[in-house]
Amino acid sequence: MKSIALIDVNNFYVSCERVFNPKLENKPVVVLSNNDGCAISRSNEAKELGIKMGTPWFKFKEFAKQENVTALSSNYTLYLDMSHRVMTLLSKFSPDQEIYSVDESFLDLTSFKSKDLIKYGQQIKTKIKQWTGLPVSIGIGSTKTLSKLANHIAKKNPSFKGVCNLNVMDEDTLETWMSHFPVSDVWGVGRSLAPKLNQLGIISVLDLKHADADYIRQQFSIVLEKTVRELNGVMCIELKDVEEPNKEIIVSRSFGRRVRDKQELIEAVTSYTSRAAERMRKQNSVATSLYIYIRTSPHNDKKQYANGVNIPLFQLSDDTIILTNAALLGLDYIYRDGFDYQKAGITLCNLTSKDKVQGNLFSDTISNSRMRVMDSINQRWKGKLKLGSEGITKEWEMKANFKSRNYTTNWDQLIIAH
Repeated sequence: MKSIALIDVNNFYVSCERVFNPKLENKPVVVLSNNDGCAISRSNEAKELGIKMGTPWFKFKEFAKQENVTALSSNYTLYLDMSHRVMTLLSKFSPDQEIYSVDESFLDLTSFKSKDLIKYGQQIKTKIKQWTGLPVSIGIGSTKTLSKLANHIAKKNPSFKGVCNLNVMDEDTLETWMSHFPVSDVWGVGRSLAPKLNQLGIISVLDLKHADADYIRQQFSIVLEKTVRELNGVMCIELKDVEEPNKEIIVSRSFGRRVRDKQELIEAVTSYTSRAAERMRKQNSVATSLYIYIRTSPHNDKKQYANGVNIPLFQLSDDTIILTNAALLGLDYIYRDGFDYQKAGITLCNLTSKDKVQGNLFSDTISNSRMRVMDSINQRWKGKLKLGSEGITKEWEMKANFKSRNYTTNWDQLIIAH
């Protein structure tokens, strides 16, 4: 029997903020999405007040004041750095790791048969808390789907002290727990599929476990069939030891205010293209084409406009300058004067490994060297080297009125002990 562990940081964004601001402990806290739009992370205290995931800030702003809820702008620089620390630490506990998301990681503990995995899980939990300050929950099962369920049980029931191992439960106890949770709690089901399953009489996790897998495949998909089999202990979803490179990279942002001036759009498009190109080079890929779009707000009573265009590249490239020139060419094509734009976005399309690209007489070796130098400088000095068309003041940037400091990545913003 396999022993797959899922380690998940509790209320990740809020927990990152609490590490550097202990005054937030045991108080209702929410972290808001880009442009301070809606709630994307909530402390348990905020959940108890009834604040739902995805609720727009303007709808509960007054309620937050009445209930002394602390609202913070998202600080992705901090969160990504804290995530890297957690994932690096977890890699020490098993040679087989799959980083599933910014706050979740699977570990294969099957080879640790001589260990009490509940105690081992507690060691992992304690070490992460000591070294990063972040609280985690750990679920262990014979499949990834069961480990997800175990993690959910560990979070919801304090008696497990943050670690639940379904592999040591007898079948009756396991099925009792499964009967307590709605089918929407199953990994891959969620709110979208749950109503359709409910119509078939599949209400709980246990109901889905006992469903006929072939029938589920006929009615839904092979993916949901695998979920049923995994709930029955048959491993259908393997761990991915190596993270697969993205086939496309998207950088899309809403502006902090409406933008009409084309020069500001040029700055935004240059900035987004630069970020996308950096991410692409990190995974050693090149792009075949790029897609650019701009749009006004769909909720604005004024005249609306949205348009996008795909720009094929003369040759595969990861060069920020080449990609930006192509993006700005696309912007010239789709831009229309007289509109108040709310959002722009860039997608680098049909990415392929740079190592697999056949060279040609027109390959730009100067371009390759230029990007290596640019990336090395920006890695050391945190994005100080930029294209001139990216601008300086960037008054169009997203709102982040409640953003915390970059405690772990900026020398000027280190936490100060008094």
